Amino acid sequence: MKTFILRLLFVLLLPVIGQAQSNPQVIPLWKNGAPGFEDRKDIPEMAQDYWVRNINNPSITVFLPPKEKANGCAVIVAPGGGFRELVYNAEGKQAAEFFNSIGVTTFVLKYRLPGEKNSPYRPENVRQDAYRAIRMVRSRADEFNIDSERIGILGFSAGGAVVMMVAFEKGDGDPKALDPIDRVNGRPDFEMMVYPGGKVPENITADAPPAFLICANDDEYNCDDVTIELLQKFRQLNVPVEAIFLSKGKHAFNMGNRSGLKTVNTWPNRMADWMSDSGFLLPLSEKKEKIQ
Repeated sequence: MKTFILRLLFVLLLPVIGQAQSNPQVIPLWKNGAPGFEDRKDIPEMAQDYWVRNINNPSITVFLPPKEKANGCAVIVAPGGGFRELVYNAEGKQAAEFFNSIGVTTFVLKYRLPGEKNSPYRPENVRQDAYRAIRMVRSRADEFNIDSERIGILGFSAGGAVVMMVAFEKGDGDPKALDPIDRVNGRPDFEMMVYPGGKVPENITADAPPAFLICANDDEYNCDDVTIELLQKFRQLNVPVEAIFLSKGKHAFNMGNRSGLKTVNTWPNRMADWMSDSGFLLPLSEKKEKIQ
């Protein structure tokens, strides 16, 4: 009888468990709205099919891995969309689900979109959102049970340009800032770019974070050229880098599940291998033991 009751309770709780997993926590980057644009905070987003637009209250959405898998690594994901929209499901949520499966706590960034029609935002506002996201995650590392020195960023397409906005500066916070989050360093500990767009900055230095790059040789938006330029700069500076050029795959192959090509289907596993080889997936308990 006891076994039957326990089974019945489990069945009844399944919808609640599913609901909890399908409604991850959303955290606005600023409590009162983005600085200088506080009056736009409550303008609703627009979402349809694969995209999200009209982002006026930038945020991170928290996707937690199963407790038994969590290893203390964290990744902030910047979806692409040409700065006109965010490809939120295929390049945000699905990326988070993959990272969760390998024990990585994931934060999907909704950044402002200067490419939208009549947008009041500029690229500098996107940089501000990305830095704020990293600083917020790092400042709450204990709360999320993550390692403050293993916080990476992944960007798809335009999201790759977002990565380049924050990965190559020192990222130092303002020690005199009233908001304690703004005092925290905002540079990622590692960077990952998938068919990155944008312009490669001139200010890459030898202390740039370790990098993972992947693109298809037949990318129709010339993101392969951006990837090659990044690779060449990293190699010249001896920045640790792993780069994969798929012979076919075009642009926007997302997490690989829409393609009929095996190399495209399995590319996230190559990223996970690189993260593991680089020591980013080391269990948090093991790192603490080494420090002690």
